[in-house]
Amino acid sequence: MMNEAHLDKSLLNEEEQTLVEHITDLRKAIISSAIFFVVCFVAILVSINYVIPLVTDGNKLVMLGPLDVIRFYTGIAGSLSLGLSAPFIGFQAWKFVRPAMTTKESKTTLSFIPGILLSFLIGVSFGFFIVFPTVYGFLMNIGSQNFEMMITAKEYFSFMLMTSIPLGFLFEVPLLLMFLTAIGIVTPDKLREVRKYGYLLMAIVSALITPPDLLSQIIVLGPLIVLYELGVILSKMVYRRKWETDDQAE
Repeated sequence: MMNEAHLDKSLLNEEEQTLVEHITDLRKAIISSAIFFVVCFVAILVSINYVIPLVTDGNKLVMLGPLDVIRFYTGIAGSLSLGLSAPFIGFQAWKFVRPAMTTKESKTTLSFIPGILLSFLIGVSFGFFIVFPTVYGFLMNIGSQNFEMMITAKEYFSFMLMTSIPLGFLFEVPLLLMFLTAIGIVTPDKLREVRKYGYLLMAIVSALITPPDLLSQIIVLGPLIVLYELGVILSKMVYRRKWETDDQAE
């Protein structure tokens, strides 16, 4: 009985020690990510006079009060800092969950992080340089026919984020489908079965971030459909390679 009690106490101490180590690792990851974000935030605020012309792109904006200036500057700095910090935060998250993964899962996850982040940046760029100017110009032209358009910096920035950030996430779809296939969560057949629901979801997203005209919706919906089909093709390639690897291992 004493040996069993001693064994139970040892196991309990080991579990408590492991929990403390996990909490310590999580705290280190959060602190490191927060410090990196703050550094980026301060650096962008210091150089905000160079950033503003790039963001506004020559559009004449108005401020309704002194606090709007602070909100506008901090909003830009926060959004850009989050984008710049994403690779570092992703790496810290991978370091934290790595002990719970197998060696193969760990390598697979690490290999996909740069590609997913790059896809996000490409999607945001597509939204900022193509979708946002198209939609913004369309709405401004409609409004200027009957009104004198005065756009506040807050409205401009909010609209820019609404038409850019969602596309960043949607452009991650192909690599995300590859990753989910690689770790065995989805299969190409399953993706083909839910294709119509994927199309419906993308149509809803394109309708939400574009004006109600066919051309603008096609500009957004077309690339999204291509991205989904590309994800299905890449998923099929990964699944085939995974199946061949498992056969060789057997």
